[in-house]
Amino acid sequence: MLIKETDAMRVLSIGRRLTIPEVRAESAALALRIEGEMERTGLTPAGPWIFIAQSLPRNAKTLFDWRICRPVTGGDDYRGDLDLIDLEPIMVASARHQGPMRSLFTQGYAPLVTAIEMSRHNFSGESREIYHRWAGQGARYHEIEIQFGLAN
Repeated sequence: MLIKETDAMRVLSIGRRLTIPEVRAESAALALRIEGEMERTGLTPAGPWIFIAQSLPRNAKTLFDWRICRPVTGGDDYRGDLDLIDLEPIMVASARHQGPMRSLFTQGYAPLVTAIEMSRHNFSGESREIYHRWAGQGARYHEIEIQFGLAN
């Protein structure tokens, strides 16, 4: 577990209220929509895809607020249909998961949650996944950074 401050960044994003199993289909469809909007408006990618969750549930049936984001540069005069927002820096507990998606929760999330619970830190309710290396659905290897926001 690494404790660090995230960078401030501008992101083009779309938010949804959904369940964990719905993320897969929504992320694929919404990523295409964001990429199309970036091309249409001349926004330039400035980092890997980020998924942000508020109060991520520990089961597959509970709805939660989720947002897919792509860091971008530019956009001072953006007038599109998507959300162009500036993310403020936050303190997070972070760990990297390297491997298939099927082990993201058991080998990525679970050990990080346990480490945070055993530390002096408290969860803020926000969590993030940063897709440093995405090899496509069904691939055996991805590199995903998991971040849990920490409360003051």
